[in-house]
Amino acid sequence: MSFIPVLLLLFALSSTLAQKTTPDASTLRTKVTEQTTTQTTKQTTTPPPSCESKNGTSCEECLSNVNCLWCIPNKRCLTYPVKTILPPNSLCPLNDARWGLCTINFQILIITLSVAGALLIIGFFICIFCCCKCENIGSGRIEKNMNRKADKRKTKQGERTAELKTRHDEIRQKYGLSRASPYARFENPT
Repeated sequence: MSFIPVLLLLFALSSTLAQKTTPDASTLRTKVTEQTTTQTTKQTTTPPPSCESKNGTSCEECLSNVNCLWCIPNKRCLTYPVKTILPPNSLCPLNDARWGLCTINFQILIITLSVAGALLIIGFFICIFCCCKCENIGSGRIEKNMNRKADKRKTKQGERTAELKTRHDEIRQKYGLSRASPYARFENPT
């Protein structure tokens, strides 16, 4: 919308250059504003044709306007009742009503959209359930791996301590230091 005044300004400049006169800036502004006001009044004064004016025409012509509803049995083009979500049966039966496309009746459209919506909601909940379940399974696997590694570390540490203990015992025996009693050296003075 902001480029329309620029185009009008360029058009006004080109027309003034074609006349080979150089108007001052104030007259140029007034011409441009006059042109923009006439163009905007033209746009706002032409309302879209009402749906009821298309009675007796074809379905495609009626449904070219999004606000219209086509009723097949009486070939009427009606304004869609926005206040009620679904058109009442007194206006047109759902099986004979067309909205959006002439090939799909309104009842099938509603059923299809509700089934698709229900499938999307169910699929969403299944995805959430699977993601949570897989996350729990993954954390269980990680926990098992951590426990297994901790057990391996404990067994290796136990083996190392046992090996060190046997080495120390061998060294004690070699030098006559018994581990039986801390006072053993003092009891046998020989």
